Amino acid sequence: MATAQDKMTPELLWQLGRVSGEAISADGKTVFFSVSQPSLADNKSQRHLYAIPLAGGTPKQLTEGAGDVAALPGGKIGYSLKGQWWEMNADGAGAAQKTSGTGEMHNIKISPDGKHILFTKEVKVKKIAGVDYYPDLPKSNVQIYDNLNYRHWDTWEDGNFSHVFYAPYNNGEIGTPVDIMAGEPHDCPQMPSGGPEDLIWSPDGQSILYVCKKKYGKDYAISTNTDIYEYNIATKATRNLSEGMMGYDMAPAFSQDGKYLTWLSMEHDGFEADKNDVILLNRASGVKTNLTKKWDGTASAVRFSNDGKKIFFLAVLKGTEQLLEIALQKDPAQTTDKHIRQITSGDFDINGIVAQSGNTMVVSRTDMNHAAELFTVDLRKGALQQLTNVNKGTYDKIGLCKVEKRWVKTTDNKEMLAWVIFPPDFDPAKKYPTLLYCQGGPQSALSQFYSYRWNFQLIASQGYIVVAPNRRGMPGHGVEWNASISKDWGGQPIRDYLSAIDDVSKESYVDKKRLGAIGASYGGYSVYMLAGVHENRFKTFISHDGLFDLKSWYGTTEELWFANWDIGAYWDPANAKAYKDFNPSEHASKWNTPILIIQGGIDFRVPIEQGLQAFQLAQLKGIKSKLLHFPEENHWVLKPQNAIVWQREFFNWLKETL
Repeated sequence: MATAQDKMTPELLWQLGRVSGEAISADGKTVFFSVSQPSLADNKSQRHLYAIPLAGGTPKQLTEGAGDVAALPGGKIGYSLKGQWWEMNADGAGAAQKTSGTGEMHNIKISPDGKHILFTKEVKVKKIAGVDYYPDLPKSNVQIYDNLNYRHWDTWEDGNFSHVFYAPYNNGEIGTPVDIMAGEPHDCPQMPSGGPEDLIWSPDGQSILYVCKKKYGKDYAISTNTDIYEYNIATKATRNLSEGMMGYDMAPAFSQDGKYLTWLSMEHDGFEADKNDVILLNRASGVKTNLTKKWDGTASAVRFSNDGKKIFFLAVLKGTEQLLEIALQKDPAQTTDKHIRQITSGDFDINGIVAQSGNTMVVSRTDMNHAAELFTVDLRKGALQQLTNVNKGTYDKIGLCKVEKRWVKTTDNKEMLAWVIFPPDFDPAKKYPTLLYCQGGPQSALSQFYSYRWNFQLIASQGYIVVAPNRRGMPGHGVEWNASISKDWGGQPIRDYLSAIDDVSKESYVDKKRLGAIGASYGGYSVYMLAGVHENRFKTFISHDGLFDLKSWYGTTEELWFANWDIGAYWDPANAKAYKDFNPSEHASKWNTPILIIQGGIDFRVPIEQGLQAFQLAQLKGIKSKLLHFPEENHWVLKPQNAIVWQREFFNWLKETL
C-alpha cells in the first residue's frame, strides 16, 4: 500500500512528459512520437521527437524540438522547426534544414508527389490599427472596429488572417508561393483551436483541401458553418465540397486511392456541440452518404483503413472514449449504423488515432491514473499493448487511485453514471472530505481523461474523494442526453449534480460535514449556481472562469453562436426564465459559503467581469473569499509556473475551508 508520501503532487504532475503520436514509417515498422517536456525554471515547454519500433523496444530521441512531422518516401522523416522544413533519416541521422528565405511557415506539408509544399502564414487583410488609417500618426495606439468578432478566445482582431499557401518544391528549393485565400478575411486553420488537420493534400498531389468558415464580423460570430474547400492546382479553381451542409464540417480524410473522402459534419448552424456524423463522398459520382445518421452517438477523429474498406473513428460511450470502425459496403451508400463495430472497451480513453500497420493500430490512451501513452490495438480482437512508457518512472513511485463507476438515480428517474475517485491509501473505515466536480463545456465528455489542471488523481491523492457525474449535457449517453442541457443550464443538470453528491454522501466513508464543489467554465457557472441553491450541503466552493451573470456575459463573450443556442439573447422574452431562474447573480442573496474565484485576464470566452462580480459580491456580503487573477492566461492556465500557483492555491484553500 502506498504511504502518504508516495502520492501525486503538483510538482510531479508538471514533470510528466506529454506524449503525442505523430506518424508511422513508410514500411510500417517504426512509430514516431513527440514528448513535450514542461520546464518550471524556463516557464515553458520544449517538444522533442522520438522513434520506437512498432513491435516495441527502447525509444530513440531524434530531435531537440520539432513541429509538424511526416513520414516521407525512402525512409525519410520530415518535420518543421522554427518555421522551416527539415528532413532526416528515420534513425535521426542526416538532419538538414531544407527551406529558408520564405519567412516563418506553419502547418507545413509536402505533397505526396514531392513537387509542392503547403503551409500557412499570417496575411494583413483588414485595416484595424490607427496607423492603418492614419500613417502620419505612427505612435497612435487605437483599434477601430465596425463589426463583431473584434476579439476571439484570447486575442484582439488585428486585421491579420491565417491563409493557406502552396509553392513549387524541389528538395528544399521553394518557388513563388500562391495564396489560395488571397484577399479573404478568413482563417485556416480555424481559430482558436484548429491545426494541421484543417489542410491536407489529395493523394495525387493535384489539389488542396482546407477547412474554413468563410464569414466575417457578426456573421462569423453567430455561425458555426465551416465548410471543406478544394483548390485545384491546375485550374486555380476552388469549390465547396460541403455546400448546403450548415453546421461544422471538418477533419477531411482521403482513402489512399483518392476515390473517397470522409469528414465529420454537424447538421445545425450555431450548435457547436451537435451530433458529429461521419460523411462519405464518392469523388466520381459526387454522392454524399451520412454513415452514422441513425447511430445514437457522436464521432471524432475519422480516417480510412489502409485498404479503404473501413473507416475508423473515436466516440465517447458511457463515460469512456473508444475506437470504432465502419465496414463500408460494396455500394458505400448502403452502409448503415448496423455496420458499425466497437473495437476497444474498458475503463480508459482512446483519445487519438496515430496510424495503421496491417492489423495493428497505434493509438493514444489515457485513464484517470495515467497521462497519455501510445498503445497498439489488435484491430480484430481489440486487445491493447502498451508501446511507450515515458512516465513509468513517476507512476511506479506513487500510489494510484481507485476509480469506480457508480450509477445514480436522477430526480427524473434516469440512470446517471458518476465516476468516484478515491485516495491511494483509501480506508473505508475512515471518513473523507468529498468534492463534487462540475464539468465544463457544457457539452463535453467526462470520461477517463487526464488533465494537467483538473487532475482527479492529483486531487484524490491529497486525501479527497472526488465525485464526477456525467450529468445532463454530456456525450456518450445518446444524442438526447447530450442536447437536453441547452436552454436548461440551471435546471436538470444542477439537479443531476445534487443527486450525485447526495447519493455518494450516503456512504459511511463520506464526511457529510466536509463537502465541496469545484469546476471551471460551465463547471464554474455550476458552482456559482450551487452557491445560491445548495441549501447548506457544501462547506466550500472553487470556481474557475465561471459565468456569474448571464446578461453581462452575453454582452461581452465572443462566440455568440454558443450563447444564442444554449441561452439566447437577454432581450428576447422567450429567454426570460434563463436570465431569471438560471442566472447565478439572481440567487446572490442566498450566498453564505466560502468561495475561491479564479479568473483569466485574457479569457474572452468568459470575460474578466464575471469573476470580478462574483468576488465583489462575496466580499461585500462578508463571505470568506479569495480572487486569483492570472493577467496573461485565457480560459485555461498554460504557463507552468502559473499552473503550480493555481494548484497550490487550490489545495491551500481546501485545507483552510474544508
